[in-house]
Amino acid sequence: MKEIKVGLGTCGISAGGEAVYNEIKQEVESLHLDVEVKETGCMGMCYDEVLVEVVDDAKKYLYAHVDAEKARTIVREHLIEKKPVKDWIVKSNDVIIEDNFLEKQERIVLRNCGVIDPTSIEEYIERNGYDGIQRTLGNYLPLDVIDIMIKSGMRGRGGGGFLTGLKWKFAYEAQGDKKYIICNADEGDPGAFMDRSVLEGDPHAVLEGMMIAAYAIGADEAYIYCRAEYPLAIKRLKLAIQQCHDRGFLGKNIFGTSMNLEIKIKEGAGAFVCGEETALIASIEGKRGVPRIRPPFPAHKGLWGKPTNINNVETFANIPWIILNGHEAYASLGTEKSKGTKVFALAGKIAKSGLAEVPMGMTINEVVFDIGGGIKDGREFKAVQMGGPSGGCIPASMGDLKIDYDEITKTGAIMGSGGMIVLDETTCMVDLAKFFLDFTQNESCGKCTFCRIGTKRMLEILERITMGEGKIEDIDLLEDLAGKIKSSSLCGLGQTAPNPVLTTLKYFRKEYEAHIIDKICPAHNCAALLTYLINENNCTGCTVCAKKCPVDAISGGKKEVHFIDQEACINCGQCYDVCNFNAVVKA
Repeated sequence: MKEIKVGLGTCGISAGGEAVYNEIKQEVESLHLDVEVKETGCMGMCYDEVLVEVVDDAKKYLYAHVDAEKARTIVREHLIEKKPVKDWIVKSNDVIIEDNFLEKQERIVLRNCGVIDPTSIEEYIERNGYDGIQRTLGNYLPLDVIDIMIKSGMRGRGGGGFLTGLKWKFAYEAQGDKKYIICNADEGDPGAFMDRSVLEGDPHAVLEGMMIAAYAIGADEAYIYCRAEYPLAIKRLKLAIQQCHDRGFLGKNIFGTSMNLEIKIKEGAGAFVCGEETALIASIEGKRGVPRIRPPFPAHKGLWGKPTNINNVETFANIPWIILNGHEAYASLGTEKSKGTKVFALAGKIAKSGLAEVPMGMTINEVVFDIGGGIKDGREFKAVQMGGPSGGCIPASMGDLKIDYDEITKTGAIMGSGGMIVLDETTCMVDLAKFFLDFTQNESCGKCTFCRIGTKRMLEILERITMGEGKIEDIDLLEDLAGKIKSSSLCGLGQTAPNPVLTTLKYFRKEYEAHIIDKICPAHNCAALLTYLINENNCTGCTVCAKKCPVDAISGGKKEVHFIDQEACINCGQCYDVCNFNAVVKA
């Protein structure tokens, strides 16, 4: 039977995927075609949504930027007239346009995303789904599983990079009459969507990974802590859990063994601090999501005071593959201290935004240029922000740096959960640091004085600098406050909050000095430091800018060169945005 798959992850839906899916389904039904119409998760190529794949006689044809009208044409020309619409195909057996995006990837976590129907447990099983847990239960003792994980060298993908197997061992050895597994799906970094895409595209892989972990540490109850802003992920998780119950994969005596396991979903309210383990545990318990002092660590005293193991979505999605393919296969990928692959959400000023899974050890330049297609509009590559609000900026001059936990940490940034925001020359690094500090300041739980007050004082300084009111001693003050916040904060949010400021100061100090000393923003981004001028050689006198100006600061008759009254101008930039002739310039 022929198949048509429509990418219906959040990215595909937001691009109009549901309308495309419904149109294809309606066409197939009205024409009485022997074609199965399916939904699938994010294929990774978010920049090409809506994506539609036609599977016809063992050949696959991937169509990009499909809308309802194109969908009708694809059904009629490809399936009825047997003429694939070549102009819209980006990948097939004969046409390979987007091969560069996929060529250097190594898809383990994303092995099923965009391939299977995430609402079908049968399709997951067809691709060796739940073979990993069955092999585990039939062939390994808990310590054998832990040993496999330790030998694989996999480090937790939630940001800390702690050895997964060792973490499991601590929980296994902890004394307790009950133990818990928690999947941390509280993905809160701006620009990050790795966990969301995995949960939407392959929920059963995460559940299977949790089952294996539960067996390894001796847990019979598990929670997935997922933020409520991910409704599609939660919907598909609930369905996957129900399907497992229906088949006896969850509940009592799963897979016909003595193992019992229940998995529940806890919807978080979107507090960034709840990504921290102890705050997350408090939230599940119905308390305010506030971190506590460690030790004791969750492995010894976690959920309701019982031994608890917490890993993130990407970590769990790796587990079944490692069990089925062996720790040697996983350890053969990556670098000496960072094994396997890493999923990155490519966002920002990159040509091809989306989801990419690459072997550890690949360079930043390879990810940005070979996979991501370089910078939009041919602009200059300036930096990448890695690790979100807890991470930092790595300049383009360090583009040959290998992606490795330890190498990234040496720069002052962190690997984090995998967000990679690409920046070009139009990005002001002072303003960027202000953006992330504003985020962490708002998300601080307020428990620590230095995090609560210190980040506020740092934010105020950055605001003054971007307004042209900074003083040269502000730089030393920022560094002094950053050091105190890092050393005095209780949890990872406060300890890492200064990182965006410290890394931009380290690599882009001249931009801070330009704002303070010269009262200019080199990126022409900070409104208070901008002057808008009209280039008389380009001005056609169309009057659009004058009509748009909210304070009537632009004068000039029709078909005459216009002028901006600098005293009246409020630097709103609307004239710049509406000019079609590049006559309005920033200075």
